[in-house]
Amino acid sequence: MTARVTAGIDGSASSLAAVEAAAREARWRDAELHLVHAFIWPAMHVALGPSALGPPDGGLRNMARRLVAEAEEHARTVAPDVKVSSAVVTGEPLTVLEAQSRTAELMVIGSRNMGGVIGLLVGSTAVHLAARGHCPTLVVRAPGDAKGPIVLGVDGSPAGARAIEFAFTEAALRGADLLALHAFTPWNTQMPPPPEPALPYAGAPGALAEREASLLSAALAGHQERHPDVRVERQTVREGTREALIEASRAAQLLVVGTRGRGGFTGLLLGSVGQTVLNHAHCPVAVAPAAGTTR
Repeated sequence: MTARVTAGIDGSASSLAAVEAAAREARWRDAELHLVHAFIWPAMHVALGPSALGPPDGGLRNMARRLVAEAEEHARTVAPDVKVSSAVVTGEPLTVLEAQSRTAELMVIGSRNMGGVIGLLVGSTAVHLAARGHCPTLVVRAPGDAKGPIVLGVDGSPAGARAIEFAFTEAALRGADLLALHAFTPWNTQMPPPPEPALPYAGAPGALAEREASLLSAALAGHQERHPDVRVERQTVREGTREALIEASRAAQLLVVGTRGRGGFTGLLLGSVGQTVLNHAHCPVAVAPAAGTTR
């Protein structure tokens, strides 16, 4: 079965940027590109055809067809050698795109959707798809630095393994360096409790940093062997995870995180780190669900 990259489109400038990114991803992956527009109007029980007083090519249905045709043409200018297909699917965007993610290798979406809530930096559709998608989701924010590395947020949790593999694969496809970044503070580590009585920070100097560096190495073990051509830089920093990743994204072409990490709140499908970087990163953000996760 041919691999497929799927992009959600709505006619906005943000979705055109997603089409460009999706076309490049399809070319790198030797995959087909599928463009999907969620057509919600039939569910609203409104007239879909042209008005009797308007032009014959007017109406909501014709508008949707033009939108899809323009997106296809735009994709072919970016990657003329990629096979492009499209569909207008009846339904609201959140449900339509989540269903599409079941058969896609990668979902690509703009950071803002036309129906987004005013005041949100990232549209509700992007957040929902990143949280509930069945495959990795690439949310196109600012363009990023085309010559920069791919930044990978590593927290050492089992849920982050798929994000690590995605980041290595992406770096290999793009011919990019990979910056594996693990940020920690004394409050978000999994250090065993000290024996009582104990003073705060009673451990040996540097023990916490050494343990967290070992955690990063263990998380990356095996991945670099499978991708020997990817040059990897490892950084362990004593800093808040959100702040460290946002700062690193300034010089990155892509930021990769998992949907959930250690220290997350039970019940949240998308962790606080994922929520923050989707809203504040300076480059596109890819969010990878945990392997075997059922949504």
